[in-house]
Amino acid sequence: MSKSRPAGAAKGAVARRSVLTAGLAGAATLIAAPAIAQSAPAIRWRMPSTFGRNLEALHGSAQVFINAVREITDGRFEIQWFGPGEIVPPLAIADAVSAGTIEIGQTASFYYIGKDPTYALACGLPFGMNVRGHAAWLVNGGGNELLDEFYKTQNIHALFAGNTGAQAAGWFRKEIKSMADFRGLKMRIAGLAGQVFSAAGGVAQQIAPGDIYGALERGSIDGTKFTSPIDDEKLGFVRVAPFYYWPGWNDAGVAVHMFVNREKWDGLPKSYQAALRAAAAQAGEFMQTKYDAENPKALRRIVGQGAQIKFLPNDVIDELSKAAHTVWADLAAKNASFRKVHESYNAALKDQYFWWQISELNYDATMTRLLRRS
Repeated sequence: MSKSRPAGAAKGAVARRSVLTAGLAGAATLIAAPAIAQSAPAIRWRMPSTFGRNLEALHGSAQVFINAVREITDGRFEIQWFGPGEIVPPLAIADAVSAGTIEIGQTASFYYIGKDPTYALACGLPFGMNVRGHAAWLVNGGGNELLDEFYKTQNIHALFAGNTGAQAAGWFRKEIKSMADFRGLKMRIAGLAGQVFSAAGGVAQQIAPGDIYGALERGSIDGTKFTSPIDDEKLGFVRVAPFYYWPGWNDAGVAVHMFVNREKWDGLPKSYQAALRAAAAQAGEFMQTKYDAENPKALRRIVGQGAQIKFLPNDVIDELSKAAHTVWADLAAKNASFRKVHESYNAALKDQYFWWQISELNYDATMTRLLRRS
């Protein structure tokens, strides 16, 4: 038969257990708090962009990216956006990120072909893959892995963060009816498309987005290539160059990236790296769907403002295509990095259009025919 314990003894035992429990909890807190702080530090980065606030799909995707990073990390990782030229010139993002002047920047890789032509392959090539083909190559076709090898030599980690989709061939002050009209044209056109344009007889110029309208208005250039209706409308090109040419041989789709300083990237906790990747994917979804949703509406408005939709003559397209293949062969012969990545890109392009001529392109042609009849 057990003996009952005095009430005072029972209360003392409870008190001792409470003290012990509190002590263990306090010790656990002391041990866990530094570990938690170390795994989820408070970080503040600056992110300048090549693209201004007036470009709603490009700027909007940057805001989606920033907001997603903040939400995923419960506000511990904050990124501040800066417009073109506010802290870094709009076409100097790669240099600033590489040097560690800034931690991250939003830009299009093809602006930096002066450093190395391999940069252009991250964006896409003239007469290259469309938006879906390019994304397939980057994400599931080995493109990101090959490009990451290259970006390491530049002290950059690149996050694929969207695509504009197929763009226009450009705005021109005068009609282009044949190669005779094309030769000698001065045009703002970026990336390797500029080299192709020059090889085909044009005069390529690279001008920051904010300076294009003035150059067109003054007549110092005859035409410009920017993106597609949603952005071109904002920049007002129709007022000074009413001939709007298609197809966008120069940009079947331009991939946009977030460039991150390599040391800063390597120093992030894995959870923060995952947050940046997830935010870039979310920004990319926003950008592509924004262009697809808004371009039809913008195109109708532009036509209402006086734009004349034109299509480049076949002889101009054929000459540009020949020039492109000449440029690729020359670059591959001179640059091993470009050659390695381009071989992968070109193989993917052939696979994609083998498939697309049976699937998407055939379906799209069918739907276009039916809609024209309705």
